[in-house]
Amino acid sequence: MFQPKSTEQQLRWLCACYFFFFSILGIMVPYLGVFFDSRGFNAEEIGFLLAILMATRIIAPNLWAIVADRTGMRSELIKIGAGAAALSYLTFFYDGSLTYLAISLAVYTFFWNAILAQLEVITLETLGDDANRYGAIRSWGSIGYIVLVVGGGFAIGHFGPQILPYIGMSLFIGMLVSALPLPSNRAVVDKTQKRKPIVFDRALIWFLISAMLLQMSAGPFYGFFVLYLKQAGYTEAAAGIFVALGVMAEIVMFMYAPKLLGRFGVQLLLIVSIGLTAVRWLLLAYGVENIVYLSISQILHAFTFGLTHAASIQFIHKHFDVSRRSQGQALYASLSFGVGGALGTWLCGIIWGNGSGAVSAWLFAAACAFVSMLAVLFIPKPEAHAA
Repeated sequence: MFQPKSTEQQLRWLCACYFFFFSILGIMVPYLGVFFDSRGFNAEEIGFLLAILMATRIIAPNLWAIVADRTGMRSELIKIGAGAAALSYLTFFYDGSLTYLAISLAVYTFFWNAILAQLEVITLETLGDDANRYGAIRSWGSIGYIVLVVGGGFAIGHFGPQILPYIGMSLFIGMLVSALPLPSNRAVVDKTQKRKPIVFDRALIWFLISAMLLQMSAGPFYGFFVLYLKQAGYTEAAAGIFVALGVMAEIVMFMYAPKLLGRFGVQLLLIVSIGLTAVRWLLLAYGVENIVYLSISQILHAFTFGLTHAASIQFIHKHFDVSRRSQGQALYASLSFGVGGALGTWLCGIIWGNGSGAVSAWLFAAACAFVSMLAVLFIPKPEAHAA
């Protein structure tokens, strides 16, 4: 297999990995609810299935991160995760019961979740002192998300929701092909040095509480946004365009995030971004039929995900030393996207009901975001020190 000979070549393959990883999210997150709805599942069952998609992030990233930090095998785990995820995704083609789909989701997402934390660590370590280029590298993931969320909307509108597994399979293969050229040179692990346990100090605890609540607030967006727009009279293609608008705003934010972080710091930007997230969910609760309000709510995705993610990755990178960074990224992913995302999606599936509880679900989301913002205020200064 071709091995990149320079840092720039490696960064290009990392861009491709981000592209395919988030392309998979772009087809799965917005449209899995529609896919399961076409299979005859109700809102509570859909919420349960989508919660599994999030819940595997609770355990899987931490297990993979322990292996990565102890062995230095980071690119190897990305390759193993991509290959095993593609193979196990084949089970998703079978039109099975609720239990069967739950097991299928749990298996292939367990391997898929081996990838992102290692991608983040490899990217930041490859960039080194040039870490301000992180946003440009990561934005390829956002581009992939846009391409698939728009293309997926049109494809589902034309061919029906049953096209989703075929699109997903091609993306898993693309992820594997992009990961194979990554160099297998392992990170240096000093086995003679005693490893210190992760210290859950006040800064880390309040940061993780805030991150978890923020992802809980995104439950109705990840699980039911497209169904919500369909309920309001929009088509899948139109829904895809609105989702893409949010991701385009996110890409722009990634370009400016390094300057904003350097000028204002992590804590202030988290407060502002999470506060705007609460406003966003309120706009969706009461303004979904107004295209202007709906567009503004999607533009605010630049803060809901773009700026909060850039700030959070920076917090974790500074808070953990090099021997713990994989576990730090995995801890952040598992508690925020895992615990928070699973709880938010599951609870919103219950609140949503037959669609009559949609506004209540968005109000629940806004309340979670508001409490998340309050949690950031308790993060002491200085924000981070090596754990």
